[in-house]
Amino acid sequence: MNKLFSVTSAVFFIAVSLANGQTKKLSIAQARGQEASLTKSIARYDRWADAEHYIERGNGEYKVNVKTGKKEKYDNSQAAVSTNVNAPYLVTIGKDLYFRINGEEDKQLTFTPEVSETLATLSPDNKYVAFLRKRDLYTVEVATGKEVRHTKDATDVIYNGYASWVYYEEILGRATNYKAYWWSPDSKKVAFMRFDDSKVPMFPIYNSSGQHGFLEETRYPKAGDPNPEVRVGIAHVDGSPVVWADFNEKDDQYFGEPYWSFNSSNIMVQWMNRDQTNLKFYQVDPNNGSKKEIYNEEQPTWINLDHPERITYLKDNKHYILKSDKTGWAHYYLYTLDGKLVNPLTSGDWQVTEIKKIDEKEKVLYFMARKENSATVDFYRVDFSGKNLKRLTFGDYTHSVNISPDSKYFITTYSNIHTPTKVALVDNKGKIIRELADSKSADFDSYKVARREFIRIPSDDGKFQLPAIITYPTDFDETKEYPVIMSIYGGPDAGTVRNTWKGIQNELWAQQGVIFIECDHRASGQFGKQGVAWMHRNLGNWELVDYITFVKYLKAKPYVAKNKLMITGHSYGGYMTCLALTKGADYFDYGIAGAPVTSWDLYDTHYTERWMDTPKDNPEGYKNGSVLTFADKYKGRLRIMHGDMDDNVHIQNTIQLVSALTSRSVPFELMIYPGSRHGFDRSKSAYDNKERTRFIYQYLLEKPVPDYMN
Repeated sequence: MNKLFSVTSAVFFIAVSLANGQTKKLSIAQARGQEASLTKSIARYDRWADAEHYIERGNGEYKVNVKTGKKEKYDNSQAAVSTNVNAPYLVTIGKDLYFRINGEEDKQLTFTPEVSETLATLSPDNKYVAFLRKRDLYTVEVATGKEVRHTKDATDVIYNGYASWVYYEEILGRATNYKAYWWSPDSKKVAFMRFDDSKVPMFPIYNSSGQHGFLEETRYPKAGDPNPEVRVGIAHVDGSPVVWADFNEKDDQYFGEPYWSFNSSNIMVQWMNRDQTNLKFYQVDPNNGSKKEIYNEEQPTWINLDHPERITYLKDNKHYILKSDKTGWAHYYLYTLDGKLVNPLTSGDWQVTEIKKIDEKEKVLYFMARKENSATVDFYRVDFSGKNLKRLTFGDYTHSVNISPDSKYFITTYSNIHTPTKVALVDNKGKIIRELADSKSADFDSYKVARREFIRIPSDDGKFQLPAIITYPTDFDETKEYPVIMSIYGGPDAGTVRNTWKGIQNELWAQQGVIFIECDHRASGQFGKQGVAWMHRNLGNWELVDYITFVKYLKAKPYVAKNKLMITGHSYGGYMTCLALTKGADYFDYGIAGAPVTSWDLYDTHYTERWMDTPKDNPEGYKNGSVLTFADKYKGRLRIMHGDMDDNVHIQNTIQLVSALTSRSVPFELMIYPGSRHGFDRSKSAYDNKERTRFIYQYLLEKPVPDYMN
């Protein structure tokens, strides 16, 4: 365990004392963020003009010399070249696609006004466009307008290049907007996935608008259900037949996002078994579909198929860098293209998070990691040999960096819970060249604001030092009692405790006399995969055990009201909130739950089975992780909110909990937001905030809501 986690006392405090000069309270407008208060705006430093000049964006744009600090106006022509302003792009006019370059006449590419082309993208060389028409894959050559239809079998349950729901949500990601195809670097080929949802159960979502309403039908596989059958194909822009990778689509399996080699000679396909315990990489020949296994990883719990940066190819076309948590901690490994391990690049009881730059000439990897403290992020370099690991950032801060094109300098934007955002220029040896900006306002020290502490408390079994950030009331007095709001998410490897500047977050509530705590359990990612693995086949158990540990710690304090602790969260956080007011009702008093999962057999296959296996294989785990199992233990007061059009966590979850609670004639609150998905519609946000405020005043503060809080 990292030495910073080793503490001899029961609680490890990182605290700051209030300066004697802090006398002014923030006004309501300041606490709401409507007027400037603790911080001021600073310039942005998120681009480089070249290796010797960074761009400062504030009142205008300036090019700044890294060595001298000399500024000169950055003219728009330079900016246009740097940001590719005049690059070609695609527009839709009517229902047809057009190729556009600023200053030139649009070129029409499709001529089907009766049907729309969707998910269109340009090839890397801008000479071709790929798109979907009624979920079949097409390409068109820009110069000639020659259109090629690559697939012809799309139906209401078969999609080419368009993701089935569970792949969109859990594997490829919502950022893809359902796009499931990938251009080769040489612009001659398009890899795509073909989905067959024929056996996937349809889930109806009812839209109540209008006189009769209507059903939105989604093929949504719930835990234990059949998944879509998937094929991986390669389309060639010359119009030759689609080449199918040599996999059997009838197998119970998953495919991750494929990766093209730099020279487009092969494509690496990620394959995983239904149990999600075995990950394999295959090199697939795009000309005949033959495959060669180049990597095989097995874990007794699960492997994350949707791992970011799973594979990063090197430009030497001989190596790739793999990110894996197979040791219990996420690290980088250098492999040859044929799957031979050269050496680990990083190792130890800490986590890498993101590659920032690969300097192949100097054979150096630059990356971000949570090493010094799991609640902070720092910037590091390491040689390709795995030697000479060096931290390049500084202090007890969370850093975000922007590295220069030649890797000789970087700009870091950094802060912690006591320090407003600052910016510094640093060289690749870790030497600070100059401080660039400080967002701290001139009268920062004159304000009397809420005090924050970063703490760690031991888990009940003594195996972990659990992190939390506590925000105390502005006029905190240990002789008084205060209610507590615990804000959580709680999902696997999805911690929320970060040692960063919080600004005026919770300042308004601090002025009302409320203690706020953000806290993470053992499986939040703070302790690597070896910590997350505690959740295997057991969702809802250890999260609640550790949250109860925080509650015990708080309620043992004389200044914490013994019957006024509220927990709140959305999605997985909504699930944990509902579980806290049922299974954990002896410890939690109130809860506000948004869009909760209430029983894991109601959620999708890929996410749920990763942790829980199937309901058939793990009936006790599903029973013990269900809020419905513990509905008879409910007490306190719970407010549940759900969008009736939620296509992720279906409102079915809330309805089944409501049924269980109403059968017992116990009091709770329910709010349905019509037309809202998993995130509530913006038009409902003002009402939602007002009702949350009312709930807190009614039950925690026991007084009317003041006008300025509405």
